Amino acid sequence: MPQLRSVVLAGGGTGGHIYPLLAFADCLRRHDPNIHITCLGTEKGLENELIPKAGYQLRNVPAHQLPRKINVDLLLTAPRMLKAMKATREIMDEVGAEVVIGFGGYVAVPAYLAAWRRKTPMVVFEYNDPPGVANKMALKFTDNLALGFPHLTQASPILADGTYTGIPLRPAISHLDRAARRAEACAHFGLDPNRPVLFVYGGSQGAASINNAVSGAAQVLTKGGVQVLHIIGARRDEPVHIPDGLPVAYRTLNYLDRMDLGYAAADMVLARGGSMTVAEVTALGLPTVFVPMPWGNKEQYRNAGPVVAAGGAVFCDDEALNPAWIESNLVPLITDRQKLSAMAQASAGFGRRDGDEALRQFTYKVVQQG
Repeated sequence: MPQLRSVVLAGGGTGGHIYPLLAFADCLRRHDPNIHITCLGTEKGLENELIPKAGYQLRNVPAHQLPRKINVDLLLTAPRMLKAMKATREIMDEVGAEVVIGFGGYVAVPAYLAAWRRKTPMVVFEYNDPPGVANKMALKFTDNLALGFPHLTQASPILADGTYTGIPLRPAISHLDRAARRAEACAHFGLDPNRPVLFVYGGSQGAASINNAVSGAAQVLTKGGVQVLHIIGARRDEPVHIPDGLPVAYRTLNYLDRMDLGYAAADMVLARGGSMTVAEVTALGLPTVFVPMPWGNKEQYRNAGPVVAAGGAVFCDDEALNPAWIESNLVPLITDRQKLSAMAQASAGFGRRDGDEALRQFTYKVVQQG
């Protein structure tokens, strides 16, 4: 395998773009501590908080979101994009970039364009159906497409020739032995390891509909012997009221940076259907209730659909999630060990833990081919 000295990773805006980027960066550095890794971002993205904290160099470029409609912003796109591409190419020249890997988000657009103009090999990483605007554009310049899920090759003609690598996951999750860590995790949260645990989260900012439904079912859940570990979201202003005197534990946290411990404690997860969530719960073989976001293009239904079809999870529409649904559907599942075991096995059959290594192999192959 050829030795890489300098790589550029482009992806930002949301955690869904940044977390796999960081997991991949960790994999590259694990194999070669001397490799030079440059991450591209914008001044407004979450990458400014996450990437430097993880120990990687972040270079911001003046990227702008591509307009999806014909309006005045469309007229400004070309000069803005040329400026962003020029700034990105200057960074690539400065660091001697040998390959660019794009994880989506609008910061990836000038990276792809600069790589094309510079004749630098590029890899497009996609895990959504439909693919994002930036990656759609990139596929006009390269065939080097890595996919986060196997079903994506059937989802869209533009993805049909992609290579399934899986999604790079943080080692704390990809290497997690849930059974071995359960007692430790439950002790960390003050939970009883001999009782079932429902792990609830709605993304880093939280989800009001999930928070209200699960907290509203606190009596029903705990009366059934189900403990709850509930991440309500770091930026949620709405209060989440949990009744006093519940028969078993109901723990709430605004934010959890040790998701590995949350997963280790869990018997079942209730969460949105984002790509990272789907990748993590299936890699760990966790039965899940997916509550996809009710707006947008319904991509979260497509993300999680194959897991549900395989029997590893169930869907609950956002508008249907309420204490009555939880009492009728979730409590009987999480308290039935036989059903839970079958769901766990089906979930694990869809998951993959080596996405970082597979993407690394794919990247080196691209570079070798020139």
